[in-house]
Order: sequence, then C-alpha cells, then structure tokens
Amino acid sequence: MASIYIHIPFCKTICSYCDFTKVLYNRELVIPYLDELQNEIDDLYEKEEVETIYVGGGTPSCLSRDELERLADIIKSFTLKSGCEFTFECNIDDISEELLKDLKDMGVNRLSIGIESFDEDKLAFMNRSITFDEAKRKIDLAKSLEFDNINVDLMYGIPYERAKDLRKDLGLFLKLEPTHISTYSLIIEEHTMCKVREDENIKEEEEQKMYCYIKDKLEKTGFNHYEVSNFALPGYESKHNLCYWNNQEYYGFGLGASGYIKGFRYENTKSFSKYLEGNYKENEHLVSKVEMMENELMLALRKMKGINLQEFFDKYEVNLQDVFPVKPLIKNKELIYKDGYIFINPKYIYVMNEILLKLI
Repeated sequence: MASIYIHIPFCKTICSYCDFTKVLYNRELVIPYLDELQNEIDDLYEKEEVETIYVGGGTPSCLSRDELERLADIIKSFTLKSGCEFTFECNIDDISEELLKDLKDMGVNRLSIGIESFDEDKLAFMNRSITFDEAKRKIDLAKSLEFDNINVDLMYGIPYERAKDLRKDLGLFLKLEPTHISTYSLIIEEHTMCKVREDENIKEEEEQKMYCYIKDKLEKTGFNHYEVSNFALPGYESKHNLCYWNNQEYYGFGLGASGYIKGFRYENTKSFSKYLEGNYKENEHLVSKVEMMENELMLALRKMKGINLQEFFDKYEVNLQDVFPVKPLIKNKELIYKDGYIFINPKYIYVMNEILLKLI
C-alpha cells in the first residue's frame, strides 16, 4: 500500500504566518509545473495500490478548471484502492458548485478547508478575509453534494487574542458541523511576513490555557482527541495523517514535498526553476535503525493512544523499554502504560516536546 502527498504551491494571496513552499498564482507557470509533476511521478511511483492521497499547498483550489483537468489526468497515474481516502485542500473563496463537482469527478471524498478564524482582527493579522455566513453557505453546499468528510483548520495564539475571542471562534466553527478540526497555535517562522514585522508569540501560559479550552470543549462536543492537534468525530480520523504518525512510508511529489520510501527520507527542492528543470530532490538519506526507532517513538507519542509495545517489538525485534528510558517517566507519571500501550499523560500533552527530549 502507498500514501501519496502532492504539493500544489500556487496561492492567490500569501498569508502572513505561512512558511510552506508557495508562489503567487501565475497562469503561465501552472501547466508547466503540472507537466513536471507528472514527470516526477512517472520517475518514482512504482504502481503500488494507493490507500490515501492528499493534495495540499499552497492553495490547490485556486487552479482553473482546465488546470484541474490536467491534475485529474495526473491522478489517473495512480492505482487507487477501493475506498481510498482522497483529501483536497480548499480556500472558502474558491469553493463553488462547479469546483465541487469537478473534485467529486476526480475522486475527492474529503475536503480540508483553511478557515483559521472568523475574528476580523485575527484575519487582518493573517492577511485573510472570510465571513461565517459565506463559510456556512459553502460548507452546506459541499454537504449537499455528498462531501460528508470535511476538516476545518482553526488557528489560535494570535498576538492580542483574548480568551473570549477564541471562545467565539470555536463556537462558530462548531456551528459549521465539520467532521474533523485541526488546531494550530501561531508559530512565527523565518521567511514569513510575521517575522519581517517582528511579531511576537503570546505568552506560553496563555497559549496553554487556549489549548486546554479547545481540548475540553471539543471533547465535550463529541470529538475524539486522537492526535495532539487534531480532533475528529468517531470514524473520521485522517487516514493520511495517521500514515505519518504511524511512521509508515509515503510518496511526496511536488515543490518542497517530502517523502519516505524504501527506508529513504527525502526532501524536494523549494526552487521553482530547479523543479521545472527536473531537479526534484534537494536531499535524501537512508534512515538508520536507530533513527527509525526514534521516529517511531516521537511520531507515535503525538497520538493520544501512544505506541503499542508489541507492534514496536514485531517491527524492530527489540523491546522499546530496552532502547528508550521510558521507565523513569512512567514512574513520575509523565508517561502512562496501559493495555500494552505507552502514551503521554494527558495532563502533560501540551509540553510533549520536553518529554520527548528526555526520551531521545
């Protein structure tokens, strides 16, 4: 089985916080990029049956209809398993009946919609524009066309954001009735507008309070907190993202994409010109057994259910507790052992990075 990520780097506007590989939409560049994407896939894809596809960006939904048709032709290169989870990222502005029907024809069955917030001040900070009424109307349109698996992104921890702003935002997000909510606290990264403006992150204790509020509210509303930043109604957990967190191999195609195939982890170039010349990979390395086990542990502990000790032994022929110092952390209750799993104590999930540093 294979999972596939495809990166479409084009955006109509650039959000202030975004450090993903992106370029402003230019019609003259899109088809040459998609042609090169096809070449990369032809070079690397080995005809495995595909269990999940995720088309991200950038803003894939900004493509014109003929450009989407070219992308649909590329998707036909893959052998899709029956019931393949096929996620496509959209901006609310781009969603129309025509787009949704084209995505349905392409095989898309899961939408991931970058809303982030409905608060005017937060939206201005992010260089975004959206209203609740528009979002509700477009998501209801998607549901009427039988898109019943919809994720929405929520961002919090914006400078000067108050608790009541988050409460209002989350209340409106729930009124959209999505099946999945991904939450992100603002991190000010290099090469972003936020960094250039010298914006500052909010205080850590305030951010933690916001995280705990989101967690408690969504759990009380029936969402399963299955990964540190992700919540799903039962049965709607992201199969594609679980591929990453289960340390399974996957293809990454497109500008700036990363992948993990046949024991090699690789990152593609972020240079548009290099990519169009067919120079796809920026770096690649064979993952050692030690690194593989470290990745297994770090990624699995992002999941609320944690890591299964028997599965770890079956995969690496060694006991996890003989490789990593888990026993002291179980003793002091930072980690919990239960029913064959080790997981981070929910009280400490917000500071999971500190726990991982003690393990690795």
